[in-house]
Amino acid sequence: MLIRPRRLRKSPIVREMVAETRLSKDMFIYPYFVIPGKGAENGIDAMPGVSHFSSDMLVRDVEKSLKLGLNKVLLFGVGEQKTDDASSAYDRNSVVANAVRELKSAFGNDLFVVTDVCTCAYTTHGHCGIMHDDTVHNDQTVDVLAKMALTHAQAGADMIAPSDMMDGRVLGIRKVLDQNNLENTSIMSYSIKFASAYYGPFREAADSAPNKGDRKAYQMDFRNPNETMREAVLDEQEGADILMVKPALAYLDIIHRLKENTDLPVACYNVSGEYSMVKAAAEKGWIDEQKVVMENMYAFSRAGANIIITYHAREILEKGWM
Repeated sequence: MLIRPRRLRKSPIVREMVAETRLSKDMFIYPYFVIPGKGAENGIDAMPGVSHFSSDMLVRDVEKSLKLGLNKVLLFGVGEQKTDDASSAYDRNSVVANAVRELKSAFGNDLFVVTDVCTCAYTTHGHCGIMHDDTVHNDQTVDVLAKMALTHAQAGADMIAPSDMMDGRVLGIRKVLDQNNLENTSIMSYSIKFASAYYGPFREAADSAPNKGDRKAYQMDFRNPNETMREAVLDEQEGADILMVKPALAYLDIIHRLKENTDLPVACYNVSGEYSMVKAAAEKGWIDEQKVVMENMYAFSRAGANIIITYHAREILEKGWM
C-alpha cells in the first residue's frame, strides 16, 4: 500500500501536529447567575457545580476564574421584583447593573463582561416580553430591551447579548446605544435560539419559566433550518457583531451552516440541559465526564464556533482537561 493514513495517527506527538480542530481558553465565555444581597453563594440543584452569587461573592469567584485564564463572563440576573412591565430589568440599580460596576471596578479591562438582555426573569408571567391578551407585544418589548441594554452598557458592560428573539431588537438596541455615545459597546445576538426542551435546568436557575403557554411564538422552530439563516442575516444587517446559535449540541448542523453564511464570528451556547445531562450521567458512572465534555467542545469548534459559552469552562481549565 502506498497510502496508509494510520501513519499520521501512530503517536500523540504526530496526532497533535496534524490536528485539524483546536481549542483555546480564549474561546470560552463562562455564565454566572447574580442575585441580590451580600455574602450569598447558593448551589443550583439542577446544575451541579453552578451557583447563584451575590455581587460581592461574584467578584471573589471571578478572581479565581481570571487566575485560570477565564476572562470573559456572561451575567444573568435573578431575584429581581417581577412586574408586568419588567421595569426592574432596566433599573439603574438592578442586580446585573450593580454586578457589572463591581466587576469593572475590581478588574477593569482584564475582564470582558457580557450581559444577557431579556425580560423573562423580570416579568410576572415569565415570558420574554410584554404581554397583551396572552400575546407578547414585539415592539413594546424592543423598547424595554433597549432600555435594559442601555442600563447595562452605562454600568460598564462590554457586550450586550439580547436573547429574547423579538423582531428588530438588535437594531433597536444599536440605535439606543449609539444615541448615548456607546457606539463601542458590541452586540452578541442570540440570532438562532430554538424553542428547546434543553433549557429546563436554566429555568430553575433563573426562575424564568413561563407560568402559562410556551415560547414557540417567538423562539424558533427546530424543524426550520432555512428560517434560521433568515434570522441570522437580519441580525447581521441590524448591526450585530457576533451571531449565536442556542442550544449547541443538537444543532451542530446549524452552527456549521451559519459559519458558511457569515463573515461574523459565530458563538454557540452549550446550554443547561446539555450540561446537566453530562453531569447526571457522570455521577452515575455511565460516562467518562472529561472525555465526553471535551468531545463536545471539539464538536462545537469543528462545526464552526469561534466562541463557546459553557458551564463546563471553569472545570475544563481547573482540571487541565484541555
